[in-house]
Amino acid sequence: MRCNHVRLNCGITMPLIGFGTYSYPNDKKKTQIAVHNALEVGYRHFDTAKIYGSEPALGKALNEAIYMGEIVREEIFLTSKLWGSDHHDPISALKHTLENLDMEYLDMYLVHWPVKLKPWVNYPIPNEDDFENLDLETTWTGMEKCLEMGLCRSIGVSNFSSNKIEWLLDFANTPPVVNQVEMHPMWRQRKLRRTCGEHKIHVSAYSPLGGPGNAWGSTAVVNHPIIQSIALKHNATPAQVALKWGLSKGSSVIVKSFSEERMEENMGSFDLNLDDEDILEIDKLDEMKIMRGEFHVNETTSPYKTIEELWDDEI
Repeated sequence: MRCNHVRLNCGITMPLIGFGTYSYPNDKKKTQIAVHNALEVGYRHFDTAKIYGSEPALGKALNEAIYMGEIVREEIFLTSKLWGSDHHDPISALKHTLENLDMEYLDMYLVHWPVKLKPWVNYPIPNEDDFENLDLETTWTGMEKCLEMGLCRSIGVSNFSSNKIEWLLDFANTPPVVNQVEMHPMWRQRKLRRTCGEHKIHVSAYSPLGGPGNAWGSTAVVNHPIIQSIALKHNATPAQVALKWGLSKGSSVIVKSFSEERMEENMGSFDLNLDDEDILEIDKLDEMKIMRGEFHVNETTSPYKTIEELWDDEI
């Protein structure tokens, strides 16, 4: 297995750095150009979702590269996600995603959130009355059927707490291969990483730099003096330090920048070697913030998880 890949519990391998395709506003042409540039830089893992609106642009760019002989489909690891309004029929939702991408299969299909929304809710921030009771067992049965039908090579989840992982495993015939969650040096997901590790579920980190540019994110990670001092010590960038910290914890990271310079910078995190002292300093970071009461949940987390769940997973 190549050192920049991880082997999942189903036996397939996944590149450790993924290229995220969410952008706001969603610009199809800019997304296509960014994907072509990412392929040139060396990205082979691409992350999308129905709610991002980027599936058609991503698919067009990848198919163009395949047609031109720049890549073959087997080189690409392609991930998309089941939106909350499609929990009643994951098979139809995945077939629609494949139509958007103009692909025959996904490498990984994730339950985007452990919430069910009314069928017409196709916007990213639902209203309070948009939610329905989630029957996770029925949803997961549909995901398993997607796998059996060959529509995807693996299935997983996203934004699941430790408690929801345990709940899912109570009835799942096929365990999730991945739990994709927000994770970075100031939100380390210690308990969740332990829970997933016990069940051989790989943790993949989105917003690994703290989500600058997102409504729930900030620049607190890359601007932190400790992160910056470690970067200076190694002649690296703060982003590379944050990404390497995530990789050092055994996680993959989903990066999101349409700047070619930043794409190359993020890939450069593979070449950075953090020593034990660096890791220790970073691992103290969130503990200090929590102890001082300086870590504000609403600044760094998404609105779908309750505060109780977030604190429960951090302990």
